[in-house]
Amino acid sequence: MSKIEEILSERILVLDGAMGTMLQRYKFTEEDFRGERFKDWPIPLKGNNDLLSLTQPETIAEIHRKYFEAGADLIETNTFSSTTIAMADYEMEELVYELNYESARIAKKVADEFTIREPNKPRFVIGTMGPTNKTASMSPDVNDPGYRAITFEDLRVAYKQQAEALLDGGADILMVETIFDTLNAKAALFAIEEIIEERDKKVPIMVSGTITDASGRTLSGQTAEAFLISVSHLPLLSVGFNCALGAKQLIPYLEVISAKSNFAISAHPNAGLPNAFGEYDETSESMANQIGEYLEKGLINVVGGCCGTTEEHIKAIADLVANYRPRKFEFST
Repeated sequence: MSKIEEILSERILVLDGAMGTMLQRYKFTEEDFRGERFKDWPIPLKGNNDLLSLTQPETIAEIHRKYFEAGADLIETNTFSSTTIAMADYEMEELVYELNYESARIAKKVADEFTIREPNKPRFVIGTMGPTNKTASMSPDVNDPGYRAITFEDLRVAYKQQAEALLDGGADILMVETIFDTLNAKAALFAIEEIIEERDKKVPIMVSGTITDASGRTLSGQTAEAFLISVSHLPLLSVGFNCALGAKQLIPYLEVISAKSNFAISAHPNAGLPNAFGEYDETSESMANQIGEYLEKGLINVVGGCCGTTEEHIKAIADLVANYRPRKFEFST
């Protein structure tokens, strides 16, 4: 049994909140994104949040600290889009190893600070692997349904490069998250399995899908149960859902996978549904109240926040979960 599994059996772990939401507070300009190193880059870089691990590393560390101070046990690296596939938009494919390595290193340094300060509450770093901006199982062209913008092999290679750098930088766990196309996720998981075999080292893996709307399906058409079945061949640390929906809307799908899975269950929903301006209005108190239903029903082992959540939301969640026992699950082998 790994240290993280041991702790998961004892209490519910708290995940951090949104990185992008926190970064918006800093109102970084194009020049801030570029820094001195990329001041002459030929295309605009504003909005490339992952790049801030290189150009504004102190800010990324500060955000991690805020989440740990709020009560988080787990923080995610600033690497949601750090694959060659997503970084192609900025012509920054060559920077992918460095982006992941540095993001993991920054997060691990902050995690170690808090673990040393509170050894009875060790902190862990999750290497975040987002879904990329291409899908392997659907065509982006309605006039050519057989066309694919990316292949499984392309995804495997890109994800393997990302995962290796995250582990080299100090990530304790890898999480394939915001999965809208399970074929993409399978490429990531295949790549991680390759690394585990090559390095002969166990790596805890978290998998988190996203239900895109009230239909209760992922973008590629799977129900919650179908999604669970399609990733259950692996010895995962946890499976769960994040993004797209608010805490309350996520409940029926968490009930399905909690009832049918032996893995730990995770959830990091948005701060409600976005308003007409694409902003999230759910208060920390309101969101914690809704997550209270997860706890009353014994649905989860890991909980945090996605879009629109801040350290205030995480503090409210951390204060709440301290009063509840974790859902029982079986340890992976």
